[in-house]
Amino acid sequence: MKIGIAADHGGFELKGKLIAKLQQQGHVVNDYGPHSFDKLDDYPDFGIPAAHGVADGEVERAILICNNGIGMGMLANKIHGVRAAVVYSETSARDTREHHDSNVLCLGGREFSNEQLEKFVTIWLSARFAGGRHERRMGKVTELDR
Repeated sequence: MKIGIAADHGGFELKGKLIAKLQQQGHVVNDYGPHSFDKLDDYPDFGIPAAHGVADGEVERAILICNNGIGMGMLANKIHGVRAAVVYSETSARDTREHHDSNVLCLGGREFSNEQLEKFVTIWLSARFAGGRHERRMGKVTELDR
Protein backbone atom coordinates (compact mmCIF):
# COMPACT_ATOMS: atom_id res chain seq x y z
CA MET A 1 0.00 0.00 0.00
CA LYS A 2 1.15 3.56 -0.62
CA ILE A 3 0.85 5.49 2.66
CA GLY A 4 1.40 9.17 3.38
CA ILE A 5 2.67 10.26 6.77
CA ALA A 6 3.06 13.63 8.43
CA ALA A 7 3.57 14.98 11.92
CA ASP A 8 4.45 18.01 13.90
CA HIS A 9 6.87 18.23 16.82
CA GLY A 10 4.46 16.15 18.93
CA GLY A 11 4.72 13.20 16.56
CA PHE A 12 8.13 13.65 14.97
CA GLU A 13 9.85 10.80 16.82
CA LEU A 14 7.00 8.35 16.23
CA LYS A 15 6.81 9.29 12.55
CA GLY A 16 10.37 8.09 12.01
CA LYS A 17 9.67 4.80 13.76
CA LEU A 18 6.47 4.25 11.80
CA ILE A 19 8.17 4.95 8.48
CA ALA A 20 10.79 2.28 9.20
CA LYS A 21 8.16 -0.23 10.34
CA LEU A 22 5.85 0.42 7.38
CA GLN A 23 8.69 0.06 4.90
CA GLN A 24 9.76 -3.21 6.55
CA GLN A 25 6.20 -4.44 5.98
CA GLY A 26 6.53 -3.64 2.27
CA HIS A 27 4.55 -0.40 2.16
CA VAL A 28 5.67 2.58 0.11
CA VAL A 29 5.74 5.65 2.35
CA ASN A 30 5.49 9.29 1.27
CA ASP A 31 6.93 11.43 4.05
CA TYR A 32 5.22 14.83 4.01
CA GLY A 33 7.41 16.11 6.82
CA PRO A 34 8.75 17.55 8.85
CA HIS A 35 12.20 16.28 8.02
CA SER A 36 13.83 17.81 11.10
CA PHE A 37 12.58 18.50 14.61
CA ASP A 38 11.34 22.02 15.34
CA LYS A 39 9.31 22.57 18.51
CA LEU A 40 7.67 25.62 16.90
CA ASP A 41 6.42 23.97 13.71
CA ASP A 42 2.76 24.14 12.70
CA TYR A 43 0.89 20.88 12.10
CA PRO A 44 -1.17 22.26 9.17
CA ASP A 45 2.03 22.79 7.17
CA PHE A 46 2.50 19.02 7.04
CA GLY A 47 -0.98 17.62 7.58
CA ILE A 48 -2.64 19.52 4.74
CA PRO A 49 -0.30 18.21 2.01
CA ALA A 50 -0.64 14.65 3.36
CA ALA A 51 -4.44 14.85 3.43
CA HIS A 52 -4.42 16.28 -0.11
CA GLY A 53 -2.24 13.30 -1.06
CA VAL A 54 -5.14 11.01 -0.12
CA ALA A 55 -7.80 13.19 -1.75
CA ASP A 56 -5.78 13.46 -4.98
CA GLY A 57 -4.95 9.73 -5.13
CA GLU A 58 -1.22 10.22 -4.62
CA VAL A 59 -1.43 7.84 -1.63
CA GLU A 60 -4.10 5.36 -0.60
CA ARG A 61 -4.16 6.34 3.06
CA ALA A 62 -2.34 8.69 5.41
CA ILE A 63 -1.25 8.77 9.03
CA LEU A 64 -1.12 12.17 10.72
CA ILE A 65 0.44 12.67 14.15
CA CYS A 66 0.31 15.67 16.45
CA ASN A 67 0.21 16.02 20.23
CA ASN A 68 -3.37 14.80 20.62
CA GLY A 69 -4.49 13.97 17.06
CA ILE A 70 -7.37 16.44 17.18
CA GLY A 71 -5.81 19.29 15.20
CA MET A 72 -4.73 16.95 12.44
CA GLY A 73 -8.20 15.39 12.37
CA MET A 74 -9.91 18.75 12.13
CA LEU A 75 -7.77 19.95 9.23
CA ALA A 76 -7.89 16.67 7.33
CA ASN A 77 -11.68 16.52 7.43
CA LYS A 78 -11.86 19.94 5.76
CA ILE A 79 -10.46 18.38 2.57
CA HIS A 80 -12.98 16.90 0.12
CA GLY A 81 -12.65 13.12 -0.09
CA VAL A 82 -10.89 12.67 3.23
CA ARG A 83 -12.44 10.64 6.03
CA ALA A 84 -10.10 11.22 8.96
CA ALA A 85 -10.49 9.63 12.37
CA VAL A 86 -8.77 10.29 15.67
CA VAL A 87 -8.43 6.95 17.43
CA TYR A 88 -8.08 6.23 21.13
CA SER A 89 -8.15 2.43 21.39
CA GLU A 90 -7.62 -0.75 19.42
CA THR A 91 -11.38 -0.97 18.97
CA SER A 92 -11.66 2.55 17.58
CA ALA A 93 -8.75 1.87 15.20
CA ARG A 94 -10.56 -1.19 13.81
CA ASP A 95 -14.05 0.29 13.79
CA THR A 96 -13.05 3.44 11.94
CA ARG A 97 -12.01 1.27 9.00
CA GLU A 98 -14.78 -1.35 9.26
CA HIS A 99 -17.63 1.09 9.92
CA HIS A 100 -16.47 4.43 8.51
CA ASP A 101 -14.03 3.50 5.74
CA SER A 102 -11.56 6.08 7.08
CA ASN A 103 -8.63 6.85 4.84
CA VAL A 104 -6.68 9.07 7.24
CA LEU A 105 -5.62 7.98 10.72
CA CYS A 106 -4.93 10.74 13.27
CA LEU A 107 -2.84 9.91 16.31
CA GLY A 108 -2.02 11.73 19.53
CA GLY A 109 1.72 11.30 19.99
CA ARG A 110 1.54 12.63 23.53
CA GLU A 111 -1.54 10.64 24.54
CA PHE A 112 -0.26 7.06 24.24
CA SER A 113 2.97 5.11 24.24
CA ASN A 114 4.67 4.51 20.90
CA GLU A 115 3.87 0.81 21.29
CA GLN A 116 0.15 1.51 21.67
CA LEU A 117 0.15 3.88 18.71
CA GLU A 118 2.00 1.35 16.54
CA LYS A 119 -0.66 -1.22 17.47
CA PHE A 120 -3.42 1.22 16.42
CA VAL A 121 -1.67 1.65 13.05
CA THR A 122 -1.32 -2.11 12.53
CA ILE A 123 -5.00 -2.69 13.30
CA TRP A 124 -6.14 0.23 11.11
CA LEU A 125 -4.08 -0.93 8.15
CA SER A 126 -5.31 -4.51 8.35
CA ALA A 127 -9.03 -3.77 8.87
CA ARG A 128 -11.35 -3.68 5.85
CA PHE A 129 -14.52 -1.70 5.26
CA ALA A 130 -17.48 -3.93 6.12
CA GLY A 131 -19.93 -2.36 3.65
CA GLY A 132 -23.61 -3.24 4.11
CA ARG A 133 -25.40 -0.92 6.50
CA HIS A 134 -22.14 0.98 6.98
CA GLU A 135 -22.00 1.76 3.28
CA ARG A 136 -25.49 3.26 3.45
CA ARG A 137 -24.51 5.34 6.45
CA MET A 138 -21.25 6.55 4.93
CA GLY A 139 -23.19 7.48 1.80
CA LYS A 140 -25.20 9.89 3.92
CA VAL A 141 -22.00 11.33 5.36
CA THR A 142 -20.47 11.68 1.89
CA GLU A 143 -23.50 13.68 0.80
CA LEU A 144 -22.38 16.40 3.20
CA ASP A 145 -19.21 16.76 1.15
CA ARG A 146 -21.15 17.99 -1.88
